[in-house]
Amino acid sequence: MNKKDAFQYAVDAYSNKDYKTAHKMFLPLAEQEDSDAQCYLGWIYANGQGVPQDYKEAVRLFRLSAEQGVVEAQYNLGLMYEKGKGVSQDYASAHMWFNLSGSNGNKDAIEVRNLLEKKMTPSQLEKAQEMARNWKPKK
Repeated sequence: MNKKDAFQYAVDAYSNKDYKTAHKMFLPLAEQEDSDAQCYLGWIYANGQGVPQDYKEAVRLFRLSAEQGVVEAQYNLGLMYEKGKGVSQDYASAHMWFNLSGSNGNKDAIEVRNLLEKKMTPSQLEKAQEMARNWKPKK
């Protein structure tokens, strides 16, 4: 089975709530740096779907995907930082990832970022904006 077919098979399994099969199919693709598979796999770990819930692994996978520019992974990574799941709570990092996701078209990320700003100090906000300006995708 080629990579494209394997990915579609995994997505179909996930859509049908066959999380064990989805995990098994996404894993080798994620290891081959498929950013979309990494994002799906992050979601599987974040939600404990067919695997034990593992926020640290979810963050690791979301980061790999987000650093390659996947908008959903950037948003999900922002949520993990905002809530302190798998990482220390860090509003500046959360804001940066929401900002990047939003600037790539995710309207939900913009809304969440704007709500988060109300909880942030001016220095946190300044740091977040500087991090977003200096961010560059890995691929």
